Order: sequence, then structure tokens, then C-alpha cells
Amino acid sequence: MADLTPIKVLVVDDTIIYRKIVSDVLKEIPGVKVIGTAQNGKIALSMIEKLKPDLITLDVEMPEMNGLEVLEELRNRQLDVGTIMVSTLTQRGAETTMKALELGAFYFIPKPESGSMEENKKAIKDAISPIINAFASKRRIKKLLSRGSTRKSDQVRRDRAAPGSEGAAVPRERKKGIKSEIIAIGVSTGGPNALAEVIPRLPRKIGVPVLIVQHMPPLFTECLAKNLDAKSKLKVVEAQDKMPIEPDTVYIAPGGKQMKIAVTMGNKKGLIKITDDPPENNCKPSADYLFRSVAHAFKDRATGVIMTGMGSDGTLGLKLMKRFGATVIAQNEETCVVFGMPKKPIEEGIADVVAPLDRIADEIVKTIK
Repeated sequence: MADLTPIKVLVVDDTIIYRKIVSDVLKEIPGVKVIGTAQNGKIALSMIEKLKPDLITLDVEMPEMNGLEVLEELRNRQLDVGTIMVSTLTQRGAETTMKALELGAFYFIPKPESGSMEENKKAIKDAISPIINAFASKRRIKKLLSRGSTRKSDQVRRDRAAPGSEGAAVPRERKKGIKSEIIAIGVSTGGPNALAEVIPRLPRKIGVPVLIVQHMPPLFTECLAKNLDAKSKLKVVEAQDKMPIEPDTVYIAPGGKQMKIAVTMGNKKGLIKITDDPPENNCKPSADYLFRSVAHAFKDRATGVIMTGMGSDGTLGLKLMKRFGATVIAQNEETCVVFGMPKKPIEEGIADVVAPLDRIADEIVKTIK
């Protein structure tokens, strides 16, 4: 039976106009109840303890107590409340948002930089609605798991699993002696924290390049690259046009651009191509865009990884990679923040391996040995 309990949301922002815009948008979303607003972090914490919201929208920059301080206090007080950050599209806003995600924020939406109130309202609604829906879905899954319930999807996955490899789909046969020479990863909502689990677990001398599409705006991908570089044994950079693809290096597609690879007679390792081609699946960068280029350039010598995220970006590209004989790894439902992007590849049998987040790095390494 569906859970009809509304999601109780508290809106926290020091700007009255954004408190109104976000509140008005949330009131239009079915299954959401706005239970109050707060103009700073101190007031918000008091209201959280009294009203017990399921979710808060939290401004990054606020007087008296900013968004990061609120998150730290929520953790210290062990208050179970989801958080969506409302971030400014600035370098400082991006850096603060990365820290907020590390502290447990569910995800973030960017504040519109210009436009009328109606235009800003539409922009915020378009950004926040799918995140609210994803949060509601995650909450339902948590409740089911807490009751020890077995979902149909669990049975489907077990039916697909190979004997002795729990959680893994039946692998396709690869030509003997062929190993992957490149890793391509697609990820979205929940991605920064997922990548922070996977990339630091990869060995220093992995021997191949790793290319990542993470759905994020400009500036945010640069901060993500710096953040991962500080935590990882591998070198992590935001990709630039005409960069040579080197082993033991992780390349993150820049926000607002498309990234592909090109292999030429003069450079068989490949070059990064950053383009301004149109969005695919409403995504720029797009995982499909990257996966297609990897499929054509590396054929069966590639590994595609699809992780947590909304929508279906990556499925078509993975199908092409699979047609050329590549290995496909998908994150399992239980460890995804949003089970959107991995869902279709798993259901359609594209995934060779379905693994929890803490095993994805090990599964990647297996494909390059």
C-alpha cells in the first residue's frame, strides 16, 4: 500500500523573496506540506526540534548561522531530517555546497541569477520537483527495508544473479585475454558522495584513465574535481579540450559542456574533446554522449559504470558499449540516493554486475586485471 503521509518541509532562507518563492513552489507539489519558514540557522534549528520536518530547504549563506553550521548541528544533535541546499552559482557557493553534501545534504538546487519572479519560480520548480520526488521514493524504500520487506525488484535481481555472486547479473562472455583500457562513469543525484566512496578506493597505479560525467553546473564540477583529488590516490582534474588521456588520471566533464574522446592515428591513447553540443536527456554534460564515444573508440576494451541519479541518461550509451563487448557495472538500488539511472540498464539486462556502492571500486578493478 502506498504511503500517503505528506512530506513535511521547512524552508530556510535569509531572503524573504526566496522564502516565498520556494514555499509557493513546494505548496504546488502533490504530497508536500510546508510547515513553516525560518530566516536563519538558529531559528531553523529551534523549529526543527519543535516541528520535526522530514525535509528542509537550506540556504548556503545566512547571518548568525550559515547552512554548513546548521548541517553540523543537525549531525551533532542526531536529528533525522533531509536537506536540500539552495546554492548560489558562484565559486564560493559551489565550494560550500560540496562541503554541505559531505555533511549529509541530500542534494542541491541553484538559485536563479536573474529573471522575473515568475521565471525564478519556474526555474526552482523545475529543479526541486524531481529532487522532492526522489526524496519521497528514498523515504518509502527506507520504510520498507526497516520492516524487513522483500520487494519484487529484489527478487528480479536475485533471479538474474549468477550462482555464488550475490547481487551480480549473469556476465557476458568476453574474449580471453582482453581487459579494459578505459573506465567511463555516469552519475547524477547523490553522485558527489558516491564518487567520494568509489574514486578514493581505486589503486594509485590503476593503469587506465577514468572519465566521469556528473550532472552539475559550471564551477561545481571544478570544485568536485578538487575535492576528489584531495581524497584520492589518483590524479583528479576537470577535463579541458584537447587534453591527452593519460592512465592513472580521472577526468570530470565540465558543467554546461559535453565531453567525448577521440582516438586518432597520431594519438591512439585518445584526446578529450569538450564541445558545446546540445543537451541529451536534458543533460549537459550527458553520460550517453560520453559512453557513445568510448564505445566507438575502445569497443570491448572498456568498462561502463552507471550510478545513482534521476532519469535515464546513460542507458542508450551503455547499450552501444555492450554491443561492442564492453563490461557494464551498475550500482544497486539499496545504496542509490535515486535509483533512476541504473534501473533501466539493470532491468534490461545490460548490466554485467549489480553491486553496492562499497563494492563498485573492486568490480572496476576486476575488469582491468
